[in-house]
Amino acid sequence: MDCIVVKIRQNDSVINKTVFLALGINTEGQKALPGRWLTENEGATFWLNVLVELKNRGFQDILIACVDGLKDFPDAINSVYPQTHIQLCIIHIVRSSLKYVSWKDYKAVTSGLKTVYRRGGADDAECVRGRV
Repeated sequence: MDCIVVKIRQNDSVINKTVFLALGINTEGQKALPGRWLTENEGATFWLNVLVELKNRGFQDILIACVDGLKDFPDAINSVYPQTHIQLCIIHIVRSSLKYVSWKDYKAVTSGLKTVYRRGGADDAECVRGRV
């Protein structure tokens, strides 16, 4: 569950609008886009309404929800789908971790992170750990 920003012509001007998306992958590995929503602001209440809508449409369970750091979002998910495991998306994990990196180490740390996430192996992580 996330969003994208699109440009929309409204009256005589082009404005940015946020389109909120729910993307799912079923147990067979098939992707589905069960919904797109336009709203003025994102919040846990908005996502709670989306989750209730999905439940009413027959979505029985969400095994893993990959979400951003929106406050109370995990609570909204677990109130509708109590067995869901919440996973903070990797982009938000990286952004949060970089807040604690000093400016002089920033380039080395981000370079190491790129190596790990592009290749994705434990050996690469150990190699980077030795360099940073």
